[in-house]
Amino acid sequence: MAEEHDHDDQQSERTALLRPEQPTRYETIAPIPAATSAERLEDVGEAGTERDSLLAHSGAGENNPAAPAPGPLKPGPPEDIPGDDDLEASGVSPPPRGANDDDGGGGERPSFLIHTHPRRFRVVFAGIMLTYSIANFDATIMASSHPVITSHFHASNMASWLTTAFLLTSTAFQPLVGRLSDTIGRKPLYLATMVVFAGATAWCALAQSITSFIAARAVCGLGAGGMMTLGAISISDCVPIEQRGTYQSIINVVYGVAAASGAAFGGLLADTLGWRWEFGIQLVPIALCLVTAFFSMPGDLGLQNGHKKQTLVQALRGFDFTGSVLLTTATTFLILGLNLGGNVLPWSHPFIISSLAIFAACFPTCLYVESRAARPIMPLALLHSAPRANIIFSNFLASFLLNAILFNAPLFYRAVLLKSATESGLYLVVPTAAASLTGAITGVLITRTGRLKWPLLSGTTLYLLGTVLLSAMSRGWPVWACVLGLVPASVGQGFQFPGTFIAVLAASTQREQAVVTSTLQLWRSLGSVLGVACSSLVFQNALLLYLVAYVTAPDGGPGGEEWKARFIERVRSSIEAVIELPDGASKDQVIVSYAAACRATFLVCLGIALVSVLLILPIRLPRLGRK
Repeated sequence: MAEEHDHDDQQSERTALLRPEQPTRYETIAPIPAATSAERLEDVGEAGTERDSLLAHSGAGENNPAAPAPGPLKPGPPEDIPGDDDLEASGVSPPPRGANDDDGGGGERPSFLIHTHPRRFRVVFAGIMLTYSIANFDATIMASSHPVITSHFHASNMASWLTTAFLLTSTAFQPLVGRLSDTIGRKPLYLATMVVFAGATAWCALAQSITSFIAARAVCGLGAGGMMTLGAISISDCVPIEQRGTYQSIINVVYGVAAASGAAFGGLLADTLGWRWEFGIQLVPIALCLVTAFFSMPGDLGLQNGHKKQTLVQALRGFDFTGSVLLTTATTFLILGLNLGGNVLPWSHPFIISSLAIFAACFPTCLYVESRAARPIMPLALLHSAPRANIIFSNFLASFLLNAILFNAPLFYRAVLLKSATESGLYLVVPTAAASLTGAITGVLITRTGRLKWPLLSGTTLYLLGTVLLSAMSRGWPVWACVLGLVPASVGQGFQFPGTFIAVLAASTQREQAVVTSTLQLWRSLGSVLGVACSSLVFQNALLLYLVAYVTAPDGGPGGEEWKARFIERVRSSIEAVIELPDGASKDQVIVSYAAACRATFLVCLGIALVSVLLILPIRLPRLGRK
């Protein structure tokens, strides 16, 4: 009889492990030190004690957000794992023995933090990687094709809005989907954001005006931001931090290949099939992602309420709408003021003054609200404590620099070197491939060595070196030198992005990982938005100053100033107009002006890269795997 009873227990365990939709959940889990949680993850697949089973399958922290605030426990040594006596002392009933207890029963145990079989996880991960590919392809096609698109609509001085609109809505939407997915699950929102992205991509392909196209890009940002955020959080739900470096390497390879493809094929498609097909070809893989996620992703992934699933209305009640609206409003009006001021409207224009005044009022108010919110969209505690604050702000500056460089380098290739959109895109393949390869190597080395500071310091130093080279770039440089000038900053990106992600998680407890991940993503997105917006501000205003200084009318007659004003407006609004100018003094003057404006932009980037180095130098980080 005892043997039959043991056999039944073992069979129950197998059944529970292979059915992800029925995990055992407990009302409250006592806090567990992050290092201890990480050290126990590898024991999930082996026979162990009941408390090891509790740690592995209750999903304490990020991976079982169902647990409310933990009850108090007496502090103990880092290696202690709370057992039944500890739970009773904290006012929590110990979990009953059942299918999820590791009592030596048979059956293959998943090696991840959720009740998902490894084979199923691989399908989910592959689908997320395909989603990453599409989102990154869509983001980088603007780098090489925005001169073609804006020239088509005769609005080159509005070029930054093609990227800014996308990044702005993406930034605003990420915290919302992250918080909502904690209560209604990852899967419904993940599918919904893919549908939004598909519809907006079709809209981009059919847009008939620059205003319509910018609006479509804004909606694209909603979908892409949701897909990227939910994909990252879902991977964090499933993969322990000791293995995160390996998976981060895969993500970096996918990111690099997709970014290189977008930069290269964006220009190629614009020159051959037409820029509208850049968006049309994305619809089929988006549909494939949708089908894969629908059939493979667990329906209860990320739920915080045990077996009770909240409705959308219930979930929205706890969301920090005030903080979200204030942050979005402050960012939007800052970008409006910086992009339009001195470019489309004079700095003294009432709209510019009002935009900057609204930002000045909303941002401090946002900080005040966030300091008192129960579930803040931007937890301020993460922003004033080392080393996490240093890591987050360095990550913000790295994202700023990446987008500023990727946005302005093609302008240099097109307007100064007079290359086609296809050639400009192909020139970005080398640096993006370098970033991808470096990111893959970085993730593997972090996993093997456990050391976290060297990628951050290497990345910030290479960003600094890269901006020095870009600032020195001139019309007289050979093409190969201008292309290789992008490589140091790209390699720096490959070191810093995976390094900051793993480092900030390692410096946090297991239960903080969800909010730390979303905060890091939020500041990285803000860096992307401001990188494009601020670099465009510097470039457009510098270009106008240099054109006014360098361009001279062909004759000194009374109509010379009027001709000069029209000429400057024409070459500012269309890169194609610069390329089509007949050889002569006027064309040389325009090219020199564009080169000087690019140099001014990269000099600003150099100063920002120096600040990033200074943020990383003093920090101390734990070593993975050390007790």
